[in-house]
Amino acid sequence: MKKALTFLLNPKLLLCFGIAWFFTNGWSYVAVLVGTWLNLPWLIGIGSAYLAFLWFPFTPEKILTVIIAIWLLKLLFPNDKNTLAVLMQMRESFRSSRKKKKEQEGKTEPENAAGQESNTEQTTEKAEE
Repeated sequence: MKKALTFLLNPKLLLCFGIAWFFTNGWSYVAVLVGTWLNLPWLIGIGSAYLAFLWFPFTPEKILTVIIAIWLLKLLFPNDKNTLAVLMQMRESFRSSRKKKKEQEGKTEPENAAGQESNTEQTTEKAEE
């Protein structure tokens, strides 16, 4: 828990996340504020429309923000070995869990395939009769 918390509260990662958040969300807040201040209805409309889109529960911008933040972290701070090492560990654990899941699914597939073959044999026998 402590390792995850120090990773998430890393100032470099927070900076990259802030920049990524501005690219995916922040510009629309600024557009609405500037549009209101300068009385530009088209700017208010564009910013408001995007903000309305962001409030839908399944918008991809949340995932996109994290991906951009990690990319910026690698780009801006390539010598930050601690944070990058934690990212690599997370990536490897994710890959190994996916591999284990696929192996477990692979073990159950032949059983299902055998069951499907017997079902198709039964249907062909019924069709021949």
